[in-house]
Amino acid sequence: MRHALHGEWTKLRTLPSTGWLLLALAVSTVLVGAATTGAVDTSHCPAPAGCLEDTTRLSLTGVRLGQAAAVVFAVLAIGGEYGTGMIQITLAAVPHRPRVLLAKAAVVAAGVLAAGTLGVLGSLAAGRALLPGNGFTAANGYPPPSLADGPTLRAAAGTVLYLVLVALLALGVGAVLRDTAASVTVVLTLLYVFPVITRFVTDPDWHERLDRIAPMTAGLAIQTTIRGAGPPIGPWTGLGVLAAYAAAALLAGGCVLAARDAD
Repeated sequence: MRHALHGEWTKLRTLPSTGWLLLALAVSTVLVGAATTGAVDTSHCPAPAGCLEDTTRLSLTGVRLGQAAAVVFAVLAIGGEYGTGMIQITLAAVPHRPRVLLAKAAVVAAGVLAAGTLGVLGSLAAGRALLPGNGFTAANGYPPPSLADGPTLRAAAGTVLYLVLVALLALGVGAVLRDTAASVTVVLTLLYVFPVITRFVTDPDWHERLDRIAPMTAGLAIQTTIRGAGPPIGPWTGLGVLAAYAAAALLAGGCVLAARDAD
């Protein structure tokens, strides 16, 4: 396994796109979160304390865009090799197919974990700097986001895990489809279009059911720190839904990798 991990790390580390995509993940998460946080204030509320805004979730809004970089990064980890034909060299060096996919998953997860952590910490720091100027002060019932606060720590750690799971989902889809453009399109559609479709469902029961199984909607429930402010699913349960998507994609990818590329 060490040989496979070293090989995958070397390949990703030497690709020019790796650094840029991980940087894009962290920077876009911070910038979009800061822009969204800076655009919301208490002036539209009857009273500052009556906004009931989830400021931690607001600060972490940028992950909705940052995840796109994580998807592209993960898909390229395997789709790029199929595009160039390098996958045959990889499989010749490591004939055990599941080990190849596990090594790729570990390296992809490590890269997204590092970049996602920077993005989340930067977003919370931006929130602490911007929120008081918009009326979200401790005096108005909005203490600044702090990792010393249990719900905020859970939201921060869970958001990083969310990004890792999205990347693993994308890696699994990439292993199944073996085409970079198609894989990115499928995963981004699943993440971004699914929640849009649910908005057109008028039946409240079905709307709630779909929100519970939409990977982005359910997964980002982990960011909720105010009761009733997020999707109709618990934070960890929602993240578990996304984990199920990622596990299913990796399992399918492993099966396809073994079947299509068997010696």
